[in-house]
Amino acid sequence: MAIRVLIVEDSPLMQRLLSTILGAQDDIKVAGIAGDPIDAREKIKQLKPDVLTLDVEMPRMDGITFLERLMRLRPMPVVMVSSLTEANAEVTLRALELGAIDFATKPSGEGSRDLHVFGLDLIEKVREAAQAEVRPLQVNPRPVASEAVNFRPGSLIAVGGSTGATEMIRELLERLPPNSPPVAIVQHMPEMFTRMFARRLDDLCALKVTEAENGEVLQAGHAYIAPGDWHLRVDSQGADYVARIDQEPAVNRHRPAVDVLFESAARAAGSKAAGVLLTGMGRDGAEGLGKLKRAGAATFAQDEASCVVYGMPRAAIEAGYAGHVGDVATIAGRLVEVLRR
Repeated sequence: MAIRVLIVEDSPLMQRLLSTILGAQDDIKVAGIAGDPIDAREKIKQLKPDVLTLDVEMPRMDGITFLERLMRLRPMPVVMVSSLTEANAEVTLRALELGAIDFATKPSGEGSRDLHVFGLDLIEKVREAAQAEVRPLQVNPRPVASEAVNFRPGSLIAVGGSTGATEMIRELLERLPPNSPPVAIVQHMPEMFTRMFARRLDDLCALKVTEAENGEVLQAGHAYIAPGDWHLRVDSQGADYVARIDQEPAVNRHRPAVDVLFESAARAAGSKAAGVLLTGMGRDGAEGLGKLKRAGAATFAQDEASCVVYGMPRAAIEAGYAGHVGDVATIAGRLVEVLRR
């Protein structure tokens, strides 16, 4: 059965572009087009699509208000389609918080390469969304961070995630104590969005959260996000860990790649490290988690029941690389236990 997609977009040009890209796929069918959220509400009832693509900026009702109502009343897979601007990045991160599965950034120009890359990204995100586990929007109290504990010297936490992981990373960091060992994070996300993601996490968490900078010493109580389109590695330098970012070729079709971070953490920290693999499509991070395990590190993977997309954790669990499996709350508590002095 083809994936039935409803395109919610007010620009006639983007409507045609999205219809052309998605309609050319054998496994995707454009069920309809809505010019605004009011129109979309009726067409969802009539057409019963499997996936929605939703523009961030919409007439009659903004995309975020519509998404919030949709996820409360009729939860379904939504892929946001946003322009690469700081304002839209902030709104898109809010959409992920409300339950959107993922987002695709509109092409910045009319060049064939930009359009081709956008098309491939959109198609992949729609296919991922069709397989995702969608849950009703719930307003839960923010987790309380654990109190400061004595951690083993030289401890390091490496975290990787993709589809659905932005909120999981937020919950994990919120649950860690303020003196947590340094946390290095790869989340599959383009430039600008990673900067806004770090800023948002910094506002919400007791830890200081920033984008990683090349050569900086990683400090306790801090979390470091790999910048979009840059790999993040961790090197050991005496008693310290140092961030290295580079633009070497993509790994598992990703840059940044979780495997790159995990493999470097295995080399730099060995048994003093802990690796956490969260929800996402594909296999990125599975082999890296295996290298962490072989180095004596504690290894964690998110369980199927709490994943939006179970692909990355499943690959690691089935290979026997995950020493601990659970939801994010369980993982956070166990992390603190295994890294205690």
